[in-house]
Amino acid sequence: HEASIQSVAFSPDGETIASGSEDKTIKLWNRDGELLQTLQGHEASIQSVAFSPNGETIASGSEDKTIKLWNRDGELLQTLQGHSNVVASVAFSPDGGTIASGSKDKTIKLWTRNGEPFQTLRGHEDWVNSVAFAEQNPENSSDDLTLVSASWDRTAKFWNRNGAELPILSGHTARVLSVAVSPDGETIATGGWDRTIKLWNRDGELLQTIDGNEGEIASLVFSPDGETIASGNWDNTIKLWNRNGKLLQTLNIHEQLVTRIVFSPDGQTIASASLDNTFKLSNSDGELLQTFQGHNRGVNSVAFSPDGDTIASAGGDRTVKLWSRDGKLRRTLQGHIAPVLNIAFSPDGETIASASFDNTIKLWNPDGELLQTLSGHQNGVNSIAFSPDGETIASGDGEKAIKVWNRDGELLQILSGHQNGVNSVAFTPDGRTIVSGSTDKTAILWNLDDLTLDLLARGACDRVANYLRYHAPQSDRNLCQDFEE
Repeated sequence: HEASIQSVAFSPDGETIASGSEDKTIKLWNRDGELLQTLQGHEASIQSVAFSPNGETIASGSEDKTIKLWNRDGELLQTLQGHSNVVASVAFSPDGGTIASGSKDKTIKLWTRNGEPFQTLRGHEDWVNSVAFAEQNPENSSDDLTLVSASWDRTAKFWNRNGAELPILSGHTARVLSVAVSPDGETIATGGWDRTIKLWNRDGELLQTIDGNEGEIASLVFSPDGETIASGNWDNTIKLWNRNGKLLQTLNIHEQLVTRIVFSPDGQTIASASLDNTFKLSNSDGELLQTFQGHNRGVNSVAFSPDGDTIASAGGDRTVKLWSRDGKLRRTLQGHIAPVLNIAFSPDGETIASASFDNTIKLWNPDGELLQTLSGHQNGVNSIAFSPDGETIASGDGEKAIKVWNRDGELLQILSGHQNGVNSVAFTPDGRTIVSGSTDKTAILWNLDDLTLDLLARGACDRVANYLRYHAPQSDRNLCQDFEE
């Protein structure tokens, strides 16, 4: 090169290196430093180079405001025009079907592999200097593509495959262990290792920070009327707060940390699970009503049935237990081969979902019959939630994945965006948004309307794929290529 090098990239097989320079050229080298090819065509400095996942295509972004696509023989395949300023960064999606470009014009553009622009993402207030796609699960092509962009405006933003920015709730200084959504869907509570509770609106704006906890916050829940927030804490206490952050009550009823708290459907009773091998029922005045003993390891989660007559508990002893409100054990559900970390009832009360460190979710009926085992997580499943209509299940694991399933156990989508384990998931009351809390110190809001549109498009393409491939005009044959396995 005759001027400074701005960008380098390895081919996926590691055998070829591409370098982009201020001398307006891209050079391809082997690992021994031998020059293989010089790619010429840009009219200004090269700012970014990237290989496609199959290694056959090279994308380059330049100060001449264009992106160029080349093959490894140095042939120019396509020039992508649309940015109004320097193209600072280019990236291929993991399946190679999408190219993202970030520019000094403050926008990100998404292009098909054929060079057709299909989306412009706006939201940054300064130069977009870097773009990258989150890793996809190679075993599931329905993963929700997530794009990350970094800007001179000092922010990083996450975007889904439909171009919607994912609201990131950033403000905690340590991992987020729990999220909860108010009954009206307008407020989101997050809590974690920094011992604070933060309240946010659905746009991601911080409304309130509640201090005063002496232990990390393992669990959060709103009362059914939305006026009280209960927190289960690692200092063995349960605290009740109003929405203005005033401490109403501290309950000292457990001997070890509180792992999970829930309100009964009528809001009159609080159930709390603890590593002291028990779960307890108390009222909002702090009066202990009942102690449930039966697990021989810590109790990780507890849930009321929708009618409030049955309580399910999940234990480190690998079992799920179903109880009556008066403390009678009705049945023990066995099948998990590792601690059960979370439990949830469907809104109609006909299905119980249990999430386990054995990487599976199991669906049971109230009689204890195993209906389905959902496999697909690569790590322990920390959290599980049903949608308000009971048709969708969300699960989060220790390997940063959120999976969305239907009630028949079919995997619908994998949501990628967190940089560390997912500790908590919850649906908003309208069922249109999933909130997730993570060890990466953030919570993310996921819009399921985008998921629904994507699934409709995928279903339509499944029906017409063969026709398009063999009978449609040449120009239409690739319409569904992004949905092909």
